[in-house]
Amino acid sequence: MRHFTGGFLLALLVTACKTTAPVVQQTPPEPVILTLGNKAFTTNDFFQSFTKNQLSTDSAQRTDVKNYFDLYTNLKLKVLAAESDGRDTTEAFREEMSTYRKQLAQSYLTDKVLVESLAAEAYQRMQEEVNASHILIPVSAYASPADTLAAYQTILSLRKQAQAGDDFAKLAREHSQDVNTASNGGNLGYISVFGVVYPLETAAFATPTGSISAPVRTRFGYHIIKVNNRRSSRGRVRVAHILLRISPSADEVGQKAAQERINLAYDRLQKGDSFEQVCRLFSDDATSKANGGVLPMFEPGRWVPAFEDAAFSLSKPGEYTRPVRTNYGWHIIKLIERKGLDTYTILGPSLRQRVTTDSRAEVLRQSTVHRLQTEYAVKTDQSLLEVALTKADSSLLRGQWRVAEPLEPSLQNKALVTIGQQVYTVNQFFGYVRLRQQPQRNPALSTSNATNSATSPAERQSGGSPTVAMRQLFDRFVGDQLIATEEANLDKKSPEFRALLNEIRDGVLLSQVMEQNVWERSMVDSTGQQQYFEQNKAKYSFPERALATIVVAQNDSLLKQANTMLSGRAPYQLRRSAAPLTFAKGQTALTPGLLETLFDVLVVMSANPDYVLEVSGSHDPTESDSVSAGRIRTVVSYLQKNGVSLSRIMEKDFQGARPGAAKDAQRNVAFQYFSNAKNDIAKVLNSKFASPASDPAVVITTGLFAQNDNPYLDSIKEWKVGTNSLRRDKKAVSVIIDRIEPARAKTFAEARGTVINEYQATLEKQWLGQLRQTYSIKVNEEEIRKLAK
Repeated sequence: MRHFTGGFLLALLVTACKTTAPVVQQTPPEPVILTLGNKAFTTNDFFQSFTKNQLSTDSAQRTDVKNYFDLYTNLKLKVLAAESDGRDTTEAFREEMSTYRKQLAQSYLTDKVLVESLAAEAYQRMQEEVNASHILIPVSAYASPADTLAAYQTILSLRKQAQAGDDFAKLAREHSQDVNTASNGGNLGYISVFGVVYPLETAAFATPTGSISAPVRTRFGYHIIKVNNRRSSRGRVRVAHILLRISPSADEVGQKAAQERINLAYDRLQKGDSFEQVCRLFSDDATSKANGGVLPMFEPGRWVPAFEDAAFSLSKPGEYTRPVRTNYGWHIIKLIERKGLDTYTILGPSLRQRVTTDSRAEVLRQSTVHRLQTEYAVKTDQSLLEVALTKADSSLLRGQWRVAEPLEPSLQNKALVTIGQQVYTVNQFFGYVRLRQQPQRNPALSTSNATNSATSPAERQSGGSPTVAMRQLFDRFVGDQLIATEEANLDKKSPEFRALLNEIRDGVLLSQVMEQNVWERSMVDSTGQQQYFEQNKAKYSFPERALATIVVAQNDSLLKQANTMLSGRAPYQLRRSAAPLTFAKGQTALTPGLLETLFDVLVVMSANPDYVLEVSGSHDPTESDSVSAGRIRTVVSYLQKNGVSLSRIMEKDFQGARPGAAKDAQRNVAFQYFSNAKNDIAKVLNSKFASPASDPAVVITTGLFAQNDNPYLDSIKEWKVGTNSLRRDKKAVSVIIDRIEPARAKTFAEARGTVINEYQATLEKQWLGQLRQTYSIKVNEEEIRKLAK
């Protein structure tokens, strides 16, 4: 019940994302279908709610108009109670609604046609990858016109040289100021969609192979791009990885230690340890190590190039790379599966989301601002703006600008810009600047010796002009206010937006009153729960149940092996052991060779938390009795220090010769695995006999079963303690019944979950009865009949 409101609001937001552009229209008066107290609800209000409910629910659960009308009435009664309590006037409510309003408004403020166009363009570009080189001449985003022109002329000159036949790589090495690529001739490698900022991506995909692009401006400066080659998309891959992180501040010793660990992990894989076990033991990726290092499927452009190149170099599932270094650390990457690109129908939703969050978001914003400039009159006092811009100084480029307050009379509270009927003052603009200013990114020195009389040496050294920075912030300020104005008017311009916002409002209020009157009361009222249980005891009971273990095997031989292993008491001895440790005479310490063998035991115990390990030691006749105990203690201490608790270790000291063992095996520490989980028996047998392409060799299920809970148990006509063998669906089956639980009444503790749910329904019914007594209810039956036809 508590999940209703969250899902309800989310459904409304999702529905809003599918709407068309808002249209201003006059809605004719609608007849009233319901009146609660003094509040009227129109037929149109009800029908919109009914239609959305029908579209958002499973067809088998849909209700008719009359039944839905009762639900609608109950909902509106609860909302009316919330309003009567003043819940819609609280600060917390206004803040919550403001958040929902902003989220909902995004769908109406964004150019959906442009979003679709950008998403389709991105999908088209996903079909190939472009190998490109570039030359960068940096210029600040806040550069003066003179510095901007100088940078442009420089990049234009380099382009002409390259077009005339000069070697592009040589030009890049000599002139490009991209420190990451200049030394290798400006090569960016293969560019995929979303792999670089949007203007650079567009230039790369639009330029023919072998050609050089026109100058491209990004926030880094001016670029020219040469396209070296193209290749078809490599599709998508799902991989698993083992990651050993390296801190950016790691010294040589730390880096060497990480490399040694990744090499050790690689050696374990080479010796046959499973990737999943090694991953759980070594990997530093906390989010993936628990599931064997498996990552979500991805296409090119999602990860750093070194990781992607290694991942896409794998061709066969199960194949893994040698250790690969990226800026995150060392990886070993294993291929799970490769696939081609999904259709646009499948990828479209995620692409639409990505184009609204990557560097294309600025394209969408500018489109929205441009549209709004045609809808709202924007008038700027240019002379006042010029005076305001003079207040900018070099501190603005450092993100530390402040202005003395109060402002001088010529600026104080003067109207700087008017949008529609709303006036914005110089003070408001300066307040915006203080909040939005940021230190400029990638500051660059002037690219020419030309000076501008209006630019100070300090400004030229910073690579930007405070006046230009302030003017850009003013443009941003106007754009933000246009968007805010449109958002404030959405409920007037769009009936659909208004209706959705009202439904969200009702949902928030509904959640609050349900919490107070039903959910919280039902949870904390232990006396009421107990009373409800006592009044309805007959409803809460268990039928006859069998405590049983059901073993389903592919054949009789496997079933026999499983039954034999299950016949003992827990922990169950498994048909799995490890290589023994053979010590030199009188030795109890672990040598490097013994540690290597013992590491295998640690891997198994770490990967199987239900395993119990028996550690048994012995000594030959020439050694003292304390030697075998010392060997056991050494082994147990190593396992304990590496995370295996003592509760999972059983010690056995033979205090002399090991029965039945050869003479040279008397100085051994041996291992035998047990398990407290019956499912581990199935795992052991499946690891030996199951084929990856077939069903499991053995499936073991344990639990309390009633009639109709399990088809194999239902096949037994009379339940009795003991083992029943049968064949069904070409499988060999054992049903081992350990105990018959007769039918009995549930205790309060056993029934409490069901009691609380039913008690909630009772409280809600009682509360609705009170509301129907409090508010008069008038129903227009004629309108209901019209809709029901």
